[in-house]
Amino acid sequence: MGAHWNIGDIIFQLIAIMVVIFVIVIIAGFARSMKKQNERLHSIEEKLGKLLEKRHD
Repeated sequence: MGAHWNIGDIIFQLIAIMVVIFVIVIIAGFARSMKKQNERLHSIEEKLGKLLEKRHD
């Protein structure tokens, strides 16, 4: 009994933690990308609406 750690166990734990962090970063990046894309789409829709209004005036 005791706190006996094998170097393989430590490496495995570090890799497991890095994988979890990597997945979280990828999900956050994807969410940020989708938000920016949605904002750009909304901006384009507004500009198109203004152009169409000018055209009909």
